[in-house]
Parts: sequence; C-alpha cells; structure tokens
Amino acid sequence: MTARRPARVDEQFSEFLDGHFGTERGPNGEPSVTDFLLVDLPPIVELFANRFDDLATLFPDRPNYRHALVVGYLVPRLLVTGHLDADGSIILMSVRFDLDAD
Repeated sequence: MTARRPARVDEQFSEFLDGHFGTERGPNGEPSVTDFLLVDLPPIVELFANRFDDLATLFPDRPNYRHALVVGYLVPRLLVTGHLDADGSIILMSVRFDLDAD
C-alpha cells in the first residue's frame, strides 16, 4: 500500500467549480460551490491521495495521469482527473459531472 500523498486542486479545477455552482444554493436545492467543497470534494481528494496508484490510467504511456468515476453525495456522477506531480503530490486537474439523477 502506498503512503498518503499530498493532494490539491488545480486553479482551473477551482475556476470550473466557481463558474458552475453559484455562491448560494439554487431554488430547487441545487448545491452551492461551498456545498460541493465541503461535502463532495473531501472524499475525492482522499481517494486520489490514498489510492492514486490503483486508479485507472488516462493514457497508457503516461501513468502519472489517472482518473476516477465517483458517485458524490450532491452530484450523482463525477469524472475526476488527477496528475502525479514531480514533487510527489497529486493535483486534481479537471472534473466533469452529471447533475441529473436517473
């Protein structure tokens, strides 16, 4: 088992969240950016920090890029991509999600 690596979100990741979620909850209970940061993001960060080597590779010849399909509490389905940086930390680079529950 690999030791926990430091993990953080990239600036683009944060900008995407800020642009997608509002600062307040939506009229139908849609999550705010703060809701996402407090509820759905921490388990994703922990997944990448603790299990990066177990995640699916994004490109066969680039094992330092991994992705995970995650089921969130507020967002039903998320595809998150992370990169193992030269300093050994994980940088969450992108997130795509589906807000429509089936």
